Amino acid sequence: MEENLSGIKRFIKQELLPTLWCPGCGNGTVLKAVCDAFTELNFQKDNTVVVSGIGCSGRSAGIFDLDSVHTAHGRALPVAEGIKMANNDLNVVVLSGDGDLLGIGGNHFIHASRRNTNITVICFSNEIYGMTGGQVAPTTPQGQKTITTPQGCQDTPIDMQAIIKAHNCFFARSTVYHIKHLKTCIIEALKHNGFSFVDAKTHCITNSGRRLGFKNGYEMLLQFKEQYVINDRPDTLQSTEIGIIHS
Repeated sequence: MEENLSGIKRFIKQELLPTLWCPGCGNGTVLKAVCDAFTELNFQKDNTVVVSGIGCSGRSAGIFDLDSVHTAHGRALPVAEGIKMANNDLNVVVLSGDGDLLGIGGNHFIHASRRNTNITVICFSNEIYGMTGGQVAPTTPQGQKTITTPQGCQDTPIDMQAIIKAHNCFFARSTVYHIKHLKTCIIEALKHNGFSFVDAKTHCITNSGRRLGFKNGYEMLLQFKEQYVINDRPDTLQSTEIGIIHS
């Protein structure tokens, strides 16, 4: 029975495994957490749609064995909103990267949260434009070196939490190290009635980590363990905290 299959076997095209992501990439962990959340909430293939933009994590849409849309760069959110408006009974989920959602698609991010559209966004946040070579992203920390900021990023990273909270929407943050916590965040986001956003901290060893001195993806993963602590009842998440903020 399909209901007894694991999330990955139930919702992912098995012929496309292993994924095309680089060894050591954290995107696969986010993908599995999403599939497990779908299973736990008893989502069905015929009532769930996945939408993505361009980028490494944007390739997620094509991996799912259900209706999905791989949109133009930065356009995942308006396409997802249109799908939800056309059929309110669908579970509409956006899976895309921080560059796609918050950089090129930043204007759509602001207005989707302002409208409080009933969709869920899972942001693969790796602080870099990974697919195109490692350029600075809207989430790149100040001082961090990238291929386009060899002396260190001078700009303040976007505060996605502040934008979401300003519009009284659901915000959660977790990491690919904190696997159970990440799945819980995604489940709560999917259950939320309104705009929900999960900042899923992941990592890119190929076009970011190696330039920063990491030997492999495992070292980057352990950094999440050392850097982040869980806040169970947050009103605001500090930069080193993970947790869930309900509107």
